[in-house]
Amino acid sequence: MSEPRSAPTIGQLVLGRQLRALREKAGLGREAAGRLLRVTAATVRRMETAEVALKIPYVQLLLPAYGLGAAETEVFLRLAEEANKPGWWQRFHDILPDWFSGYVSLEEAARTIRAYEPHFVPGLLQTEEYAHAVLTTGSVGRTVDHDRDRIDRHVALRLERQTLLDRQDAPVFWAVLDETVLRRPVGSRAVMRAQLDRLLEMIELPRVTLQIATFATGPHAGAYSPFVLFRFGIPEVRDMVYIEYLTGALYLDEDDEVSAHMQAMDMMVTHAEPATRTEELLAGFRAELDR
Repeated sequence: MSEPRSAPTIGQLVLGRQLRALREKAGLGREAAGRLLRVTAATVRRMETAEVALKIPYVQLLLPAYGLGAAETEVFLRLAEEANKPGWWQRFHDILPDWFSGYVSLEEAARTIRAYEPHFVPGLLQTEEYAHAVLTTGSVGRTVDHDRDRIDRHVALRLERQTLLDRQDAPVFWAVLDETVLRRPVGSRAVMRAQLDRLLEMIELPRVTLQIATFATGPHAGAYSPFVLFRFGIPEVRDMVYIEYLTGALYLDEDDEVSAHMQAMDMMVTHAEPATRTEELLAGFRAELDR
């Protein structure tokens, strides 16, 4: 059986879907593919859904049975070997829960990230001090971890994730923040001032857009829980929604689920203050902290 790992790479997601498409085109069920490998149909399913890594000997046996020639098989195998290389985030496997490692993998590969956040500044935009304060006090119902070394490792992971927005091929990041995010004290006043300064810097980036859903605008379509929408720009990988809950997370990719969240996000964008007012609003919150 293929070895499990903390999170699939985007390459494994793409190639898994291609394996499924090739199998179906060949008219084979998972049971038949499993018999070729002398494994269960569940093992075939796990490879196709990227729940486990692509085991090269299995792929090498399946592709000819699916109708691929020698040259096509060789190309696929090279891609599979590349896809199986661990992502940088797996260096943090000791502190990275399985339910969140998938998020980091998707974040790294996405071309567009849209988020609604009613509680805290999104991780990609946090200062080191703000991140440390959030992780020390506990967030989104997580148990407080008083191990300083582990907290420092979590902060280091969060800061490394942020390099994503500095890349030349950075994704579009568009977030709607509830006003609560900017008024809830996290750490000291100095920490909050520095965090607001960081947000004022980040909105200058060409691919970063922030909008604020102020109290004055009233209730809105997303006022239930935070969520993140991922779009990848790769036909084989569907849009995905990420939702955290108390003890884990959900990854939704069914069309009706994604479209419902996309509609809610579009409504929030219309409902929130326009992005042209974000600098003014952030500067206003910043000024309040100086009083």
